[in-house]
Amino acid sequence: MSTPRYPLLYQINTRAWMTELSNALGRKATLDDIPDRELDRFVDFGCDWIWLLSVWQTGPAGRHVSRTQTGWRREFEETLPDLHEEDIAGSGFAVADYSVSVDLCGNAGLARLRERMRQRGLRLMLDFVPNHMALDHPWVEDHPEYFIQGNEDIAAREPQNYTHVTRRHGDLILAHGRDPYFPGWPDTLQLNYGNPALQEAMIGELIKIASQCDGVRCDMAMLALPEVFQRTWGVSAQPFWPRATQRVREQFPEFCFMGEVYWDLEWTLQQQGFDYAYDKRLYDRLREGHARPVREHLYAGLDYQDKLARFLENHDEPRSAAVFPPGMHEAAAVITFLAPGLRFLHEGQFEGRTKRISPHLIRRPHEPVNATLSEFYARLRSVLRMSAVRDGQWRLLECVPAWEGNWTWDCFVAYVWENAQNERVLAVVNYAAHQSQCCLRLPFSDLGGNRWRLENQMQFETYDRDGNDLQSHGLYVDMTPWQANVYTLTRKL
Repeated sequence: MSTPRYPLLYQINTRAWMTELSNALGRKATLDDIPDRELDRFVDFGCDWIWLLSVWQTGPAGRHVSRTQTGWRREFEETLPDLHEEDIAGSGFAVADYSVSVDLCGNAGLARLRERMRQRGLRLMLDFVPNHMALDHPWVEDHPEYFIQGNEDIAAREPQNYTHVTRRHGDLILAHGRDPYFPGWPDTLQLNYGNPALQEAMIGELIKIASQCDGVRCDMAMLALPEVFQRTWGVSAQPFWPRATQRVREQFPEFCFMGEVYWDLEWTLQQQGFDYAYDKRLYDRLREGHARPVREHLYAGLDYQDKLARFLENHDEPRSAAVFPPGMHEAAAVITFLAPGLRFLHEGQFEGRTKRISPHLIRRPHEPVNATLSEFYARLRSVLRMSAVRDGQWRLLECVPAWEGNWTWDCFVAYVWENAQNERVLAVVNYAAHQSQCCLRLPFSDLGGNRWRLENQMQFETYDRDGNDLQSHGLYVDMTPWQANVYTLTRKL
């Protein structure tokens, strides 16, 4: 299967989806029960990738922790006021075995679903959690040397980071998985990347996963970097990702690695074999609400930007409809998803859901569809299906004052897309809470001597402009607060 230069990935909460399907069917649903019409709907969305969150086998130990942690429980009750014990299945990131959950019909059920997806040109992405395993993973008994071990003194000093583990072959004190800035995750155990045997075992797990899907999203991928691991645990480690990505691709040459990456380590992971790294910086700057930092972020070279995953929400972030006010939400979406890179969208985003669902839960509340956002995303998806936007050349446009003293020019973010067939798409956003004006320098040499038609794909408005004026003065725009327009630019015959 070929994919475009700038594909679209759609993340789905698998367990919540199966709960809703079970309720509709009146019996326990598995991956085999996913209707073909649902897969066809993803194709209609313009999806190239489907990321199924939380398909791996979890265990009773993680489920017990999830149900008894007071802080987590409070969050779950805020999400589901009618919370039941069975709604808390344990975190999908506390993996007890990299085999598909028996509740989903196991590896065979996933293989059948993957084949149905493949027939529609859809690629499958699954989770890989490099940093830790579940409390009841078999390695706890068989390979305790794969984990960071502690002693009574450190367990007393850092009870949030260490736990006593009961084993048939002798009890141990092991560290919880964590990052260097937060307490440990109490339903997990930290893997020891200072142990070469552990690294080899994790490569083996990756190869097993790669036989079942087309790509992985690697949870907190930067935690396995030697410098980060040393800072967190005081243990030196050899680089893991260059060998891991190479070994997987020796068997699966087109396999895709997407990394959840923070702390300005995106480029580092890209250089170590990752196809995509999270672009959290763009997301943060959009939430701040100022155009200039967003524009400056987009000055980076395409060798870097093409390998960023652009998003407005995912299972770790609050829902975009909850944090971006109306107008600002749409403006941020146009900027995000018409930038180069992987377009990373989240189930429920199109409908304007506002409740973030913890990966510990397998049920979500009913929320009415936000009709305004649903219509907006339908129009945006139509733009994202255009050939120029999927496979064309992207350029950030220069915005200049419309007249002397016109300071609001600095509030714009504007791009142009163009392909070999001279299809042109122009995105212009006034990323500010006030009216703004500017002139845009269009980078086309054939403007003069022609009339040009701009058709706004978001509002269905049409404008005709003289090419000589466009070439000499630029395109003048005067836009309301947070207005986001996407034009096709064609020569008028």
